[in-house]
Amino acid sequence: MTETDQHAEIAMKNERSPITHYPLLMTVGSAILFFLLATLRHALFKSNAYDLGWYDQYIYLISQGLPPIVSFRGPQTFHLLGDHVAIICYPLALLYKIYATVHWLFALQAIALAGSCWLVWLLSRQSGLKETDATMMAAVYLLYPLIFNVNIYDFHPEVLAIPGMLGAVWAARERKYIWFCSAIALILSCKAVLSLTVAAMGFWLFFFEKRLRCGAIALLSGSMWFIGTTQWIIPQFLGMEQTSVSRYGYLGDSVLEIALNLFLKPDLVWGHIFSLATLEYLALLFLPVFWGLSARHFAPFIPALPALLLNILSQEYAQRNLVRHYSVPIFPFIILALIAARSANSAWIRDRRVILAWSLCGFLVLGKYYFFGKVYLDSLDTWQANREAIALIQRRGLVSKPSPVLAPSQLIPHLSHREIIRIPSPETPLDTLQQFKYILLDRRHPGFASSTETVMGLIAALDKNTRFERIYQRDEVFLYQRH
Repeated sequence: MTETDQHAEIAMKNERSPITHYPLLMTVGSAILFFLLATLRHALFKSNAYDLGWYDQYIYLISQGLPPIVSFRGPQTFHLLGDHVAIICYPLALLYKIYATVHWLFALQAIALAGSCWLVWLLSRQSGLKETDATMMAAVYLLYPLIFNVNIYDFHPEVLAIPGMLGAVWAARERKYIWFCSAIALILSCKAVLSLTVAAMGFWLFFFEKRLRCGAIALLSGSMWFIGTTQWIIPQFLGMEQTSVSRYGYLGDSVLEIALNLFLKPDLVWGHIFSLATLEYLALLFLPVFWGLSARHFAPFIPALPALLLNILSQEYAQRNLVRHYSVPIFPFIILALIAARSANSAWIRDRRVILAWSLCGFLVLGKYYFFGKVYLDSLDTWQANREAIALIQRRGLVSKPSPVLAPSQLIPHLSHREIIRIPSPETPLDTLQQFKYILLDRRHPGFASSTETVMGLIAALDKNTRFERIYQRDEVFLYQRH
């Protein structure tokens, strides 16, 4: 070996060894951090019936061989296949057969979010970026505020689709068709509405990436799954149109009517698109990554357009922020557009230090890390009392199958392993209280869909009801048991 070859080999080792480990360390470290933060929030009673308790009850019931019907809405029941057709809950129930705990969901969500960091690195290298630039893109992914925020906002199956979206693109470019089909199946299993993202991905792969076979598979499977879920599966199990259709009520009362009115009533559509609310939402989405946006390399964003349009047209404000899960199908394709711009050297900021500083500023401004301060500590005054009351329910319930419970929304994820559990609300009929074995109330912190007045009314009614006995009271937390 010549001296030149030796120097070249040493240079390659020096370039490869320290940097290649960074994405792996970032992935493992962020997965552990995400899991711990979600667990801490849950332990502080800040997780909620919607949506952590919702999916926890679904998966628990499946694991017990029971119909997956969530009970929070009172008389109106929701079967898993009539809700969002999140069929991924069925294989997840196998984990609950090993040990039924909501922490499986925290772990899976953390792994999906953190594991996608590694996929971003692979896609960056696939696009020709140096290892240093690929590592930078992985850091940009982790610093995007939505990634942190969605992890601490309960559990949502579409988060598990993020590695599916990124993995599908990587597999399509590598022409690994089995991996591609597996990734598409994962995405479609997470939520019915993601079929639109898959179909749009197919369009992009077919016409822009020239991956004709993968594009055709995605376009066909996404379109067929959307039609099948919205026109057959959901109506079959729900008995009506999907409830989220009401968010677009100004456009129609059904999926087909809304789709038609997108073209027949353009004045309504454009009125939502060109609005201050839309401008604010677009600013939230793109300002954290504005350094790398390039109109010439924006084609990878095409698959995100259906989710973006749904969020813009919705009358539900929660769909237009970086706290909730609604923007999850958008960000993977933002990061792909950034990779494309960086690989073509078209980003208007190219210095890695400036890019990382910009990303860090975006996280500091829009990340909800400060929730672990006052927001998540504002109910510590009843924390111990609620822990003791929950433990009392769990201990007494060991002698038989889990009993029906009425409890505040923030406590439901700690008690949702049962067939019937509901939230106290002003619409709770007093003559139906006898269906519950235990009624847990927190007068200081009534929870979502409830109020102090509602709780006080229930306490007064229960104290007069001879069929109920108050078995626990501390710090304005009350637990009643039916004889």
